[in-house]
Amino acid sequence: MWQVVLMINGYFISILGGAMLVVAGYDMYINLSTWSPFINSALFCLFIGLSLFLSNRSSIDNISVRQGYLLTVVSWVVMPILSAIPFMLYGSTDNFHDALFEAVSGLSTTGATILTNIEAQPKAILLWRSVLTVIGGVGIVMFAVALLPFLGIGGMQMFQRENSDFTDKFMPKFHYIAKRIFFVYFFLCSLCAVCLYWAGMGWFDAVNHAMSTISTAGFSTKNTSILYFDNASVEAVISVFMVIGALPMTFYIVLLQNKFRHSLRTEQVISFLKVLFVYILGSSLWLVHKDIYNFWTALRYTSFNIISIVTSTGLTSINYLNWGVLFQTLFIIFALTGGCTGSTSGSVKIFRWQVVWAYLKQSIVTAVDPNRIVPIKVKQYTISPSAVSSVMVFVVAFFATIFMATAALAFLGVDFVTAFSAVVACATNSGPGVVPSIGPDGNFAWFSDGAKDILSATMLLGRLEVLTVLVVFTRNFWRK
Repeated sequence: MWQVVLMINGYFISILGGAMLVVAGYDMYINLSTWSPFINSALFCLFIGLSLFLSNRSSIDNISVRQGYLLTVVSWVVMPILSAIPFMLYGSTDNFHDALFEAVSGLSTTGATILTNIEAQPKAILLWRSVLTVIGGVGIVMFAVALLPFLGIGGMQMFQRENSDFTDKFMPKFHYIAKRIFFVYFFLCSLCAVCLYWAGMGWFDAVNHAMSTISTAGFSTKNTSILYFDNASVEAVISVFMVIGALPMTFYIVLLQNKFRHSLRTEQVISFLKVLFVYILGSSLWLVHKDIYNFWTALRYTSFNIISIVTSTGLTSINYLNWGVLFQTLFIIFALTGGCTGSTSGSVKIFRWQVVWAYLKQSIVTAVDPNRIVPIKVKQYTISPSAVSSVMVFVVAFFATIFMATAALAFLGVDFVTAFSAVVACATNSGPGVVPSIGPDGNFAWFSDGAKDILSATMLLGRLEVLTVLVVFTRNFWRK
């Protein structure tokens, strides 16, 4: 079982080392230097990665379910640890706990940061943070599109029906879809960067924000995030591409292949856009009613910041905590909504909320008429009992994770409101919280090392859909 896991992890680590070499090249170019700390990190990763890959190399026709779980957990634990090395060598963080937090935040596309002065950081470090979001964004799309349906986590097996040209084996599916996702992903990043440059950003800022936007990560090159630019055109471009990043990557592949058809996946896209519209319009009207802004100003700020939190991006154009206590609650709801399955977005995701709502409606009907057979449907699509059960188990596990992580932070002395806000921000991979210390104008640097480790684990649990990790720690998993 371990040979395949070690070989593929070696391949992933080698890719990470190659990415470090790219950043090292940029670092030496802009500093007119012959050496960069990123070279040390790259050589270390390449040595480990190539050693694992070559010593365990074999042909892979298929990956078992156990190997799928193990591969996911091992790779998402090892990659952040190795990704933290450049932060340490460059002196950007005080200790390994901080470096790990920053690396996990980037790879999980959360966007929470412990850096108190981002603009004082070397450009190579800022670029590395953005590169991590790309690696994590591509990785999570592969995980959501290819591996989650294969493992049957969280009701994602429903989307296997839409991939009728895939075989039941994981590897053929992976090879088939990987190159298409890479093409779409990097095309969108490039297009976003060009649009941001035209909107008024410099190339360095445009490229970094493009990578952070498409991966719905939220890392910025500025201390005040998008507020630094105070540019409506920049906000409009990023808003559009945040929505694009929160839609399934396979949705664009289908459009490119001219095979568009109405399906469960497109149904969730429509529902997601409707939910965004309601959130934005309702919030805008409330701000106008409270005489905080005129309608168009309210629409500008609510559109950007609500899209950012719902898509779990975390970029901010204003401190929305100044809008009143109501929005502290609303932004928790926005963060828990999430984007679409098969996207770079985090949180519960809209499809699962559709299933929960359909199950609730069925339960209400059968409570009055117990003998009535009522199928659980999302629009015209019937959801199988196994998928419903899977979704409900995921939702319970997700919120249980939030409650337990909140209790763990409280045990370390963090007050409940701050602890809950921080855990929701990390579990949903949305970044900023709804209290001033970790809100749009705050950061996570003040937490203790133990609290940062808990939040790092929470980010990974949220990113990997909780159950994927928990399964590996059960006794049954290791039985022959």
